[in-house]
Amino acid sequence: MSSTSAAERAQEADSAFTFISQGAIIQEFKVAGQNIVQGFPEASLYAAHNAPYFGETIGRTTNRIRDAKITNLNGKTYNLTANNGPNSLHGGPQGWGKREWVGPRPVNRNGKEGVVFMYRSPHDEEGYPGTVECSVWYTASKEDGKTLLDVEYEVELVGDECPETVVGVTNHSYFNLNLPAPTVQGTIVTLGTSSYLEIDDTGIPTGRILQYPGLPSSPDEPFELGATEPDLDDCFVVQEDPSSVPLDTRSLPLKVLATLYHPDSKLHLEVLSTEPAFQFYTGKYIDVPEVETRQGEKCPARGPRAGICVEPSRYVDCAGREEWRGQCLLKKGQKWGARSVYRAWKES
Repeated sequence: MSSTSAAERAQEADSAFTFISQGAIIQEFKVAGQNIVQGFPEASLYAAHNAPYFGETIGRTTNRIRDAKITNLNGKTYNLTANNGPNSLHGGPQGWGKREWVGPRPVNRNGKEGVVFMYRSPHDEEGYPGTVECSVWYTASKEDGKTLLDVEYEVELVGDECPETVVGVTNHSYFNLNLPAPTVQGTIVTLGTSSYLEIDDTGIPTGRILQYPGLPSSPDEPFELGATEPDLDDCFVVQEDPSSVPLDTRSLPLKVLATLYHPDSKLHLEVLSTEPAFQFYTGKYIDVPEVETRQGEKCPARGPRAGICVEPSRYVDCAGREEWRGQCLLKKGQKWGARSVYRAWKES
Protein backbone atom coordinates (compact mmCIF):
# COMPACT_ATOMS: atom_id res chain seq x y z
CA MET A 1 0.00 0.00 0.00
CA SER A 2 1.57 3.28 -1.04
CA SER A 3 2.07 5.66 1.85
CA THR A 4 1.10 8.62 -0.34
CA SER A 5 -2.08 7.39 -2.06
CA ALA A 6 -5.18 9.57 -1.92
CA ALA A 7 -7.08 6.77 -0.23
CA GLU A 8 -4.72 6.75 2.73
CA ARG A 9 -4.02 10.38 3.36
CA ALA A 10 -6.11 13.45 3.99
CA GLN A 11 -5.35 15.97 1.30
CA GLU A 12 -4.19 18.87 3.45
CA ALA A 13 -0.48 18.41 4.13
CA ASP A 14 -0.64 19.94 7.61
CA SER A 15 -3.48 17.64 8.74
CA ALA A 16 -2.71 14.24 7.25
CA PHE A 17 -3.57 10.68 8.23
CA THR A 18 -1.79 7.53 7.13
CA PHE A 19 -3.06 4.00 7.67
CA ILE A 20 -1.61 0.56 6.94
CA SER A 21 -3.36 -2.72 6.26
CA GLN A 22 -1.72 -4.66 9.09
CA GLY A 23 -4.12 -4.19 11.97
CA ALA A 24 -5.88 -1.32 10.14
CA ILE A 25 -3.27 0.72 11.98
CA ILE A 26 -3.31 4.50 12.35
CA GLN A 27 0.29 5.14 11.35
CA GLU A 28 0.29 8.94 11.27
CA PHE A 29 -2.01 11.65 12.66
CA LYS A 30 -0.76 15.13 11.77
CA VAL A 31 -2.06 18.32 13.31
CA ALA A 32 -0.67 21.64 12.10
CA GLY A 33 2.13 19.67 10.46
CA GLN A 34 3.07 17.72 13.58
CA ASN A 35 2.51 13.99 14.01
CA ILE A 36 0.94 13.15 17.39
CA VAL A 37 0.95 9.32 17.41
CA GLN A 38 3.70 6.81 18.03
CA GLY A 39 4.49 4.39 15.22
CA PHE A 40 7.01 3.22 12.64
CA PRO A 41 7.80 4.58 9.16
CA GLU A 42 7.23 1.25 7.39
CA ALA A 43 4.92 -1.74 7.80
CA SER A 44 7.65 -4.38 8.31
CA LEU A 45 8.74 -2.68 11.52
CA TYR A 46 5.26 -3.05 13.01
CA ALA A 47 5.41 -6.80 12.41
CA ALA A 48 8.78 -7.08 14.13
CA HIS A 49 8.65 -4.51 16.94
CA ASN A 50 5.09 -3.50 17.81
CA ALA A 51 4.76 -5.15 21.23
CA PRO A 52 3.05 -1.98 22.58
CA TYR A 53 0.26 -2.20 19.91
CA PHE A 54 1.05 1.24 18.40
CA GLY A 55 -2.03 2.34 16.42
CA GLU A 56 -3.57 -1.14 16.20
CA THR A 57 -7.22 -2.07 15.83
CA ILE A 58 -7.74 -4.36 18.83
CA GLY A 59 -10.01 -7.44 18.62
CA ARG A 60 -11.64 -9.96 18.70
CA THR A 61 -12.01 -8.59 22.22
CA THR A 62 -10.43 -5.65 24.02
CA ASN A 63 -8.44 -5.55 27.23
CA ARG A 64 -8.25 -8.57 29.57
CA ILE A 65 -10.29 -11.74 30.04
CA ARG A 66 -9.89 -13.51 33.37
CA ASP A 67 -7.91 -16.75 33.26
CA ALA A 68 -8.06 -16.70 29.43
CA LYS A 69 -11.38 -18.52 29.60
CA ILE A 70 -15.00 -17.92 28.60
CA THR A 71 -17.58 -20.16 30.28
CA ASN A 72 -21.21 -20.89 29.45
CA LEU A 73 -21.03 -19.56 25.89
CA ASN A 74 -22.96 -21.75 23.45
CA GLY A 75 -23.20 -24.11 26.43
CA LYS A 76 -19.42 -24.61 26.36
CA THR A 77 -16.18 -23.36 27.87
CA TYR A 78 -13.70 -21.78 25.47
CA ASN A 79 -10.00 -21.66 26.38
CA LEU A 80 -8.10 -18.69 24.97
CA THR A 81 -4.37 -18.02 24.81
CA ALA A 82 -2.97 -16.44 27.97
CA ASN A 83 -0.63 -13.60 27.02
CA ASN A 84 -0.83 -11.33 30.08
CA GLY A 85 -0.06 -13.40 33.15
CA PRO A 86 -2.99 -15.79 33.57
CA ASN A 87 -5.26 -13.66 31.39
CA SER A 88 -5.88 -13.09 27.70
CA LEU A 89 -5.12 -9.55 26.51
CA HIS A 90 -6.36 -7.74 23.38
CA GLY A 91 -7.66 -10.85 21.65
CA GLY A 92 -4.53 -12.94 22.23
CA PRO A 93 -0.94 -12.80 20.96
CA GLN A 94 -2.13 -12.80 17.34
CA GLY A 95 -5.20 -10.62 17.78
CA TRP A 96 -6.67 -8.44 15.05
CA GLY A 97 -3.96 -5.80 15.40
CA LYS A 98 -1.39 -8.34 14.17
CA ARG A 99 -3.51 -9.53 11.21
CA GLU A 100 -3.59 -8.35 7.61
CA TRP A 101 -6.80 -6.49 6.76
CA VAL A 102 -8.34 -5.82 3.35
CA GLY A 103 -8.00 -2.13 2.56
CA PRO A 104 -7.85 0.74 2.58
CA ARG A 105 -10.73 1.09 0.13
CA PRO A 106 -12.03 4.62 -0.61
CA VAL A 107 -15.64 5.16 0.50
CA ASN A 108 -18.17 7.90 1.07
CA ARG A 109 -19.41 7.50 4.63
CA ASN A 110 -22.22 9.71 5.91
CA GLY A 111 -21.49 12.25 3.18
CA LYS A 112 -17.74 12.41 3.84
CA GLU A 113 -14.81 10.86 2.02
CA GLY A 114 -12.95 8.18 3.92
CA VAL A 115 -11.52 4.68 3.79
CA VAL A 116 -12.73 1.30 5.02
CA PHE A 117 -10.79 -1.75 6.18
CA MET A 118 -12.34 -5.22 6.50
CA TYR A 119 -11.23 -8.35 8.32
CA ARG A 120 -12.80 -11.83 8.39
CA SER A 121 -11.89 -13.65 11.60
CA PRO A 122 -12.34 -17.42 11.25
CA HIS A 123 -13.91 -19.75 13.77
CA ASP A 124 -11.51 -20.76 16.56
CA GLU A 125 -9.01 -17.97 15.81
CA GLU A 126 -7.20 -17.44 19.15
CA GLY A 127 -9.84 -19.77 20.63
CA TYR A 128 -12.90 -17.63 19.88
CA PRO A 129 -16.00 -19.34 18.45
CA GLY A 130 -17.72 -18.36 15.20
CA THR A 131 -16.62 -16.64 12.01
CA VAL A 132 -17.10 -12.87 12.21
CA GLU A 133 -16.52 -9.96 9.86
CA CYS A 134 -15.35 -6.56 11.08
CA SER A 135 -15.41 -3.26 9.19
CA VAL A 136 -13.53 -0.14 10.30
CA TRP A 137 -14.31 3.20 8.66
CA TYR A 138 -11.90 6.16 8.98
CA THR A 139 -13.25 9.56 7.93
CA ALA A 140 -11.06 12.67 8.10
CA SER A 141 -12.36 16.24 8.05
CA LYS A 142 -11.72 19.80 9.21
CA GLU A 143 -14.28 21.68 11.31
CA ASP A 144 -13.82 25.14 12.78
CA GLY A 145 -10.07 24.89 12.30
CA LYS A 146 -9.86 21.53 14.06
CA THR A 147 -8.68 18.23 12.57
CA LEU A 148 -11.16 15.38 13.05
CA LEU A 149 -10.78 11.65 12.63
CA ASP A 150 -14.10 9.79 12.88
CA VAL A 151 -13.74 6.03 13.48
CA GLU A 152 -16.63 3.61 13.20
CA TYR A 153 -16.63 -0.12 13.96
CA GLU A 154 -19.11 -2.82 12.95
CA VAL A 155 -18.95 -6.58 13.55
CA GLU A 156 -21.30 -9.35 12.38
CA LEU A 157 -21.37 -13.08 13.09
CA VAL A 158 -21.40 -14.57 9.59
CA GLY A 159 -20.43 -18.22 10.14
CA ASP A 160 -22.70 -21.16 10.95
CA GLU A 161 -20.39 -22.76 13.51
CA CYS A 162 -22.33 -21.48 16.55
CA PRO A 163 -25.25 -19.19 17.40
CA GLU A 164 -23.31 -16.68 19.49
CA THR A 165 -19.86 -15.28 20.21
CA VAL A 166 -18.22 -12.34 21.99
CA VAL A 167 -16.59 -9.29 20.40
CA GLY A 168 -15.05 -5.93 21.27
CA VAL A 169 -13.05 -3.50 19.13
CA THR A 170 -11.04 -0.35 19.82
CA ASN A 171 -7.96 1.53 18.66
CA HIS A 172 -4.69 1.44 20.58
CA SER A 173 -2.95 4.62 19.39
CA TYR A 174 -0.40 6.23 21.70
CA PHE A 175 -0.59 10.02 21.69
CA ASN A 176 2.31 12.35 22.39
CA LEU A 177 1.42 15.98 21.72
CA ASN A 178 5.03 17.12 22.03
CA LEU A 179 6.94 14.81 19.69
CA PRO A 180 9.88 14.34 19.26
CA ALA A 181 10.06 14.69 23.05
CA PRO A 182 10.69 11.20 24.44
CA THR A 183 7.89 11.27 27.02
CA VAL A 184 4.50 12.84 27.67
CA GLN A 185 5.78 14.69 30.73
CA GLY A 186 4.06 18.07 31.05
CA THR A 187 0.85 16.96 29.33
CA ILE A 188 -2.27 18.40 30.94
CA VAL A 189 -5.04 15.78 31.16
CA THR A 190 -8.74 16.14 31.87
CA LEU A 191 -10.86 13.00 32.17
CA GLY A 192 -14.62 12.95 31.60
CA THR A 193 -15.21 10.78 34.67
CA SER A 194 -13.49 9.88 37.92
CA SER A 195 -15.29 6.51 38.23
CA TYR A 196 -13.28 3.38 37.46
CA LEU A 197 -13.41 -0.40 37.67
CA GLU A 198 -11.54 -1.59 40.76
CA ILE A 199 -9.13 -4.35 39.75
CA ASP A 200 -7.20 -7.21 41.30
CA ASP A 201 -3.44 -7.65 41.02
CA THR A 202 -3.77 -9.15 37.50
CA GLY A 203 -5.82 -6.27 36.08
CA ILE A 204 -9.23 -8.00 36.30
CA PRO A 205 -12.21 -6.06 37.75
CA THR A 206 -13.54 -7.03 41.15
CA GLY A 207 -17.01 -5.90 40.09
CA ARG A 208 -16.99 -2.65 42.05
CA ILE A 209 -17.12 0.82 40.46
CA LEU A 210 -15.30 3.34 42.66
CA GLN A 211 -13.92 6.85 42.57
CA TYR A 212 -10.30 6.78 41.40
CA PRO A 213 -7.90 7.52 44.27
CA GLY A 214 -5.18 10.11 43.88
CA LEU A 215 -6.78 12.06 41.03
CA PRO A 216 -9.15 15.04 41.10
CA SER A 217 -12.40 13.89 42.69
CA SER A 218 -14.58 15.68 40.18
CA PRO A 219 -14.58 15.18 36.41
CA ASP A 220 -13.32 18.00 34.21
CA GLU A 221 -10.61 18.99 36.71
CA PRO A 222 -7.19 18.89 34.96
CA PHE A 223 -4.03 17.28 36.25
CA GLU A 224 -0.46 17.19 34.92
CA LEU A 225 1.59 14.15 33.97
CA GLY A 226 4.98 14.17 35.61
CA ALA A 227 8.10 12.15 34.85
CA THR A 228 6.69 8.98 36.43
CA GLU A 229 3.43 9.92 38.15
CA PRO A 230 0.54 9.56 38.04
CA ASP A 231 1.03 6.06 36.64
CA LEU A 232 -2.29 4.94 35.18
CA ASP A 233 -3.49 1.78 33.47
CA ASP A 234 -7.15 1.65 34.44
CA CYS A 235 -10.63 1.40 32.97
CA PHE A 236 -12.70 4.52 33.62
CA VAL A 237 -16.48 4.20 33.47
CA VAL A 238 -18.78 6.65 31.70
CA GLN A 239 -21.97 4.57 31.90
CA GLU A 240 -22.23 2.94 35.32
CA ASP A 241 -25.29 0.78 34.58
CA PRO A 242 -23.89 -2.13 32.56
CA SER A 243 -27.36 -3.43 31.71
CA SER A 244 -28.16 -0.21 29.83
CA VAL A 245 -25.29 -0.57 27.34
CA PRO A 246 -26.59 -1.63 23.90
CA LEU A 247 -24.68 -4.04 21.68
CA ASP A 248 -24.42 -1.29 19.06
CA THR A 249 -23.66 2.05 20.74
CA ARG A 250 -23.41 4.11 17.54
CA SER A 251 -26.85 5.70 18.03
CA LEU A 252 -25.83 7.11 21.41
CA PRO A 253 -24.49 10.66 21.77
CA LEU A 254 -20.74 11.18 21.71
CA LYS A 255 -19.24 11.95 25.11
CA VAL A 256 -15.84 13.48 25.83
CA LEU A 257 -13.71 10.79 27.46
CA ALA A 258 -10.44 12.68 27.78
CA THR A 259 -8.76 15.90 26.70
CA LEU A 260 -5.00 16.36 26.40
CA TYR A 261 -2.98 19.56 26.06
CA HIS A 262 0.74 20.27 26.00
CA PRO A 263 1.85 23.84 26.75
CA ASP A 264 5.10 23.53 24.76
CA SER A 265 3.52 22.47 21.47
CA LYS A 266 0.20 24.27 22.10
CA LEU A 267 -1.56 21.18 20.73
CA HIS A 268 -4.90 19.95 22.04
CA LEU A 269 -6.64 16.58 21.60
CA GLU A 270 -10.16 15.52 22.57
CA VAL A 271 -11.24 11.88 22.48
CA LEU A 272 -14.99 11.33 22.22
CA SER A 273 -16.93 8.09 21.98
CA THR A 274 -20.29 6.38 22.25
CA GLU A 275 -18.68 3.65 24.38
CA PRO A 276 -19.46 3.16 28.11
CA ALA A 277 -15.83 3.01 29.31
CA PHE A 278 -12.23 3.65 28.33
CA GLN A 279 -8.81 2.41 29.35
CA PHE A 280 -6.43 5.25 30.17
CA TYR A 281 -2.80 4.14 30.03
CA THR A 282 0.27 6.32 30.56
CA GLY A 283 2.65 3.90 28.86
CA LYS A 284 4.73 2.54 31.74
CA TYR A 285 5.67 -0.65 29.90
CA ILE A 286 6.62 0.74 26.48
CA ASP A 287 9.97 -0.75 25.51
CA VAL A 288 10.86 -0.43 21.82
CA PRO A 289 14.51 -0.42 20.69
CA GLU A 290 15.99 1.89 18.09
CA VAL A 291 15.22 0.40 14.67
CA GLU A 292 16.24 1.11 11.11
CA THR A 293 14.21 1.13 7.90
CA ARG A 294 15.28 -0.64 4.72
CA GLN A 295 16.50 2.74 3.43
CA GLY A 296 18.71 3.25 6.49
CA GLU A 297 16.46 5.74 8.28
CA LYS A 298 16.79 5.41 12.05
CA CYS A 299 13.72 5.37 14.23
CA PRO A 300 14.46 6.29 17.87
CA ALA A 301 13.91 3.97 20.80
CA ARG A 302 10.68 4.44 22.72
CA GLY A 303 10.53 3.86 26.47
CA PRO A 304 8.16 4.32 29.41
CA ARG A 305 5.64 7.18 29.02
CA ALA A 306 6.44 7.73 25.35
CA GLY A 307 2.70 8.00 24.73
CA ILE A 308 -0.77 8.00 26.25
CA CYS A 309 -3.52 5.56 25.28
CA VAL A 310 -7.22 6.39 25.47
CA GLU A 311 -9.04 3.18 24.49
CA PRO A 312 -12.84 3.51 24.22
CA SER A 313 -14.42 0.14 25.04
CA ARG A 314 -16.89 -1.95 26.97
CA TYR A 315 -16.14 -3.03 30.54
CA VAL A 316 -12.95 -5.03 31.09
CA ASP A 317 -13.66 -8.80 31.19
CA CYS A 318 -17.26 -8.33 30.08
CA ALA A 319 -16.80 -11.44 27.92
CA GLY A 320 -15.77 -13.48 30.95
CA ARG A 321 -18.26 -12.05 33.45
CA GLU A 322 -21.78 -13.26 32.65
CA GLU A 323 -23.58 -10.32 34.32
CA TRP A 324 -21.74 -7.92 31.96
CA ARG A 325 -21.72 -10.12 28.87
CA GLY A 326 -24.69 -8.39 27.24
CA GLN A 327 -22.25 -5.61 26.27
CA CYS A 328 -20.35 -7.93 23.94
CA LEU A 329 -22.55 -10.99 23.21
CA LEU A 330 -23.12 -11.12 19.45
CA LYS A 331 -25.72 -13.43 17.88
CA LYS A 332 -26.57 -14.21 14.28
CA GLY A 333 -28.49 -11.34 12.67
CA GLN A 334 -27.16 -8.74 15.11
CA LYS A 335 -24.51 -6.04 14.73
CA TRP A 336 -21.94 -4.98 17.28
CA GLY A 337 -21.02 -1.33 16.72
CA ALA A 338 -19.15 1.63 18.20
CA ARG A 339 -17.96 5.08 17.19
CA SER A 340 -15.11 7.30 18.35
CA VAL A 341 -13.96 10.77 17.26
CA TYR A 342 -10.52 12.29 17.73
CA ARG A 343 -10.51 16.09 17.53
CA ALA A 344 -7.20 17.96 17.54
CA TRP A 345 -5.99 21.52 17.01
CA LYS A 346 -3.18 23.96 17.71
CA GLU A 347 -3.59 27.23 19.54
CA SER A 348 -3.10 30.22 17.29
